[in-house]
Amino acid sequence: MLCQALHIFGNKLVRRRPLKKDVTDIAPDRSLSTMDLVALGVDNTVGVGVYILAGEVANSQAGPSTMICFLVAGLTSVLAGLCYSEISARVPQSGSAYLCTYVTIGELGAFITGWNLILFFVAGTTIVACAWSLAFNNLPGNQISQALHESISPHVPRVFAEYLDFFVVGLVLLLIGLLTLRITEFSLATKAFTLVKVLVLSFIIMSGFIKGDLHNWKLTEEDYIKAGLNDTSSLGPLGSGGFVPFGFQGILRGAATCFYAFIGFDSIVTRVEEAQNPKCSIPRGTVISLLICISVYFGVSAALTLMVPYYQLRAGSTLPEVFLHIGWAPAYYAVAFGFLCSLSVSLLGFMVPICHQVYMMAKDGLLFPVLARIHTGTYARMVATVIFGIIAAIMIVFSGLTHLVDLRSIVTLLNYSLVAFSVLILRYQPERKNGGNEAQVQQENGPEAEKLTLHRIFFPDSSTPTPLSGLIVSVCSSLLALLLTLLCLVLAQWPGLLSGDPWWITVVVLLLVLITGITGVIWRQPQSSTPLYFKVTGLPLLPLLSIFLNFYLMMQMPAGTWAQFGAWMLIGFAIYFGYGMQHSLA
Repeated sequence: MLCQALHIFGNKLVRRRPLKKDVTDIAPDRSLSTMDLVALGVDNTVGVGVYILAGEVANSQAGPSTMICFLVAGLTSVLAGLCYSEISARVPQSGSAYLCTYVTIGELGAFITGWNLILFFVAGTTIVACAWSLAFNNLPGNQISQALHESISPHVPRVFAEYLDFFVVGLVLLLIGLLTLRITEFSLATKAFTLVKVLVLSFIIMSGFIKGDLHNWKLTEEDYIKAGLNDTSSLGPLGSGGFVPFGFQGILRGAATCFYAFIGFDSIVTRVEEAQNPKCSIPRGTVISLLICISVYFGVSAALTLMVPYYQLRAGSTLPEVFLHIGWAPAYYAVAFGFLCSLSVSLLGFMVPICHQVYMMAKDGLLFPVLARIHTGTYARMVATVIFGIIAAIMIVFSGLTHLVDLRSIVTLLNYSLVAFSVLILRYQPERKNGGNEAQVQQENGPEAEKLTLHRIFFPDSSTPTPLSGLIVSVCSSLLALLLTLLCLVLAQWPGLLSGDPWWITVVVLLLVLITGITGVIWRQPQSSTPLYFKVTGLPLLPLLSIFLNFYLMMQMPAGTWAQFGAWMLIGFAIYFGYGMQHSLA
């Protein structure tokens, strides 16, 4: 009785939404070329990260090695981009990772993805609005903030006085966004703004080569003393000097923060129905846009640390302020203007997806039905946008910009891991027919017909996937996810490993042996021969490498960010197990 109840409960967690094709819909206009997709990916990726995070990471996390942080984060994003490309081939409909996960790995994974996407968009709105306010406030030399502190602080709590400029600017931009909700497509405008971004950032890179000083990559304790920073004997928060002042741990922590700068390339996958040749343009557009972003971030971070010693980059400073250090005031205002324009466009692109994501989940029965009304009329959408805008404003009061960036990075890394996990499992599953119903019957009846033996685990009888081989891969993939999590937790104790602690070294070796053995079991299973316009190569290693890097970067996040994320997930699980599981339409 208990086993049957657990079996039913487990089936509810992995039930999949059939991929329906509406024959009444008009065929999509396939007008996007590879260049259009590259422009879309670069426009959605290059934004707050390069303008705000470069100085933040260089100041307190990595110093001149910030460029290595961007390189590590970028390569991690490339792996995730390849996995996204295969998922778009399996789900050839425009939509978010929520739809792809629902169709491929099941309901629980889809709810986690969708619930995190809501946080993703809300946090993104908050970050962009905060960065806009920060950049706007810095234009007149922090006079706005100083005036607010002097005139308002005696009458309101300190935290509200400190961020009141954010509320003012954020609400103004929110109203602008509400007035432009009817605008749907700006392909030409996207290319124009992308060109402005690339030109501004190219100017910064060239400025770094003109005004840069290689000595800023070889700073010593004498340089700190000359600058008046001789109040500690070990340089304390300034690091140890040189190109990597904060050590390897600083690079890892910086890479985890820099990962935020690469969020946005997945917008290419959502336009698969509009691509002229999705077989080539989707993977090419994804990889090319990411390589462009890596090159831009690498060059900007190099220019930044060449022009200004990293310890002079104060927390909260924006990229245009570098030109004040080198005496190029006109360039400061020109770059700041381009920065404000870029952020304004980014803010308009965050609010509408929130409503769409909530609508999709409510329509599937995973959220309360009243939330599905936000797409029934203009006023309902406006009210929902205002509500989420207020939530975003509240978030900035209780979290700083860096914590919000880390929170959004955790959400994205988890979603990317689920996509890689989906690719790993689906490649070894038998072909599904009739919307998945036949496959479900096979998975329920197949393992009884095939006996699980040690010989069949390493030497399968069939050259094509069977229900038993698919079940073996699913179980092994789940075990690998658990073992990789444990490995990343242990590797987070990096000083203990370097000191030669036999306990930590033994644990790492044991985990690596288990991971290698289970990976070998997956490698021996037959892969699906279903033709797709793009497939990830090097299975099962590439998806596992992507998952490992994602998990390892997640482990670099501070405990406070994990506490916020845990609270968000607890609320989500309460909604799902209390309501969504019983009312799901899957």
